[in-house]
Amino acid sequence: MEYVEIFDTTLRDGEQVPGCKLDSKTKLIIAEQLDELGVDVLEAGFPISSPGDFKAVENISKLMKNARVCGLTRAVMKDIDVAAQALKTAKRARIHTGIGTSDNHIKYKFNATREQILERAVAAVKHAKSYVEDIEFYAEDAGRTDNVFLAQVCEAVIKAGATVLNIPDTTGYCLPEEYGAKMKYLKENVKGIDNARLSCHCHNDLGLATANSIAGVQYGARQIECTINGIGERAGNTSLEEVVMILRQHPYLNLDTRIKSQMLYGISQLVSESMAMPIQPNKAIVGANAFAHSSGIHQDGVIKKRDTYEIIDPKEVGVTQSSIVLTARSGRAALAYRAKNIGYELDKLQLDKVYQQFLIEADQKKEINDDDIPNIIKASKI
Repeated sequence: MEYVEIFDTTLRDGEQVPGCKLDSKTKLIIAEQLDELGVDVLEAGFPISSPGDFKAVENISKLMKNARVCGLTRAVMKDIDVAAQALKTAKRARIHTGIGTSDNHIKYKFNATREQILERAVAAVKHAKSYVEDIEFYAEDAGRTDNVFLAQVCEAVIKAGATVLNIPDTTGYCLPEEYGAKMKYLKENVKGIDNARLSCHCHNDLGLATANSIAGVQYGARQIECTINGIGERAGNTSLEEVVMILRQHPYLNLDTRIKSQMLYGISQLVSESMAMPIQPNKAIVGANAFAHSSGIHQDGVIKKRDTYEIIDPKEVGVTQSSIVLTARSGRAALAYRAKNIGYELDKLQLDKVYQQFLIEADQKKEINDDDIPNIIKASKI
C-alpha cells in the first residue's frame, strides 16, 4: 500500500470564494481540526496578499502539531521573503512558489517568452531554497501547457531544489485521460523525477476535478491538493472527502491516505457553517441525501442489507446511520421499519391497513415524519 499525501488548501484556495472570508479565530479552529483529521500539508494562506493572511500563516505555523505548513507565493523574491518570515516558527515549513507555463499565460499574462519563464521559475525555487528545504513549485495552467515544455520546466526546478511538482489543471479543462497522460509523460521524460513528488491540483469547472485527481495518482502523482466540500475559485476545487473515500473504496489501486475518515462529516459541517457555504443535498459523501433513501425498492434493499444500495458505511465518514425517508414513493417495508423504531410492531394485516392511510397522508405532504406515524395508525383504525 502506498500513501497519497493530502494537501489541504481550504484556508487558501477555498477562502478565495467571495463571501467566505474567515476571521483569525475561526481559521485557527479549522486549522486545528484539519491537523487532527490527518492532512499531510496545510496551505495556510498567501502571506504577502494582506497583513491578515500573513498573521494567519504565522499563527497556524505555531499551532500545527503534525501537518507541514505551507505558504503560497508568486515567483517574486519579495513574496518568498515574506512567506519565509510568516513560516519561521513552523515545525515543518513549505514554500509554494511558481509561475504560469502555458502559452496563453506566457503571452497574455506575462508578455514574456518561454526562456524568460524558465529563468524566473528556477530563480524563485533557488531563492525559496535558501530559506527552507521543502519547496513546492506550481506550473500554473499546466493542464493547457505543452508537455515538452512542461517537462523542461519540471526538470529545471528539480535541479534547482524543488521537492514537489504541482501540475495544476487551473481552468478545469482537462479530461481524466489527458490529465493522467500528462502525469505519465512527466514520470517518463523528466530527469530526476524520482527526487520529487508529483501533485494534482484540479479545478471543477467541468465537474471533473475529482476524476482528474484520481487519474493523476493512477499515473504516478502522490499528492492531491483539495479542499473540504470542494470549495474554491469559480466551480471549486477537488473535494477532499471524495478523493479520500474513492481511494479507500478501491483497495486494488494499492493507494490510501492518512485521513481519519470518521471526522469527515463533522469538519464538512464546520467549514460549511463557518464560511456560510451550504452543502448541496446530493453532494457525495457529506450531503444531506448521501445516505438517505426514499424509493420503496431502495429502502427495502437497505433495510435487508445495507450494502445493497450503499457502498460506504455512513459511520466510516462520521454519519450516525442511513436515513429511511417516508414519502409517497416509500413501500410497506420502510413504513414498518420507521413504525417499529418508535415502538409500533405491525403484523401484515395491520401494515396493509396502515399503509393505505399512509399513502393518503403522503400524497398531501412532502415527507412523513415520526410525529405523523401515530396519527396515521390511529386513523387506519386497526
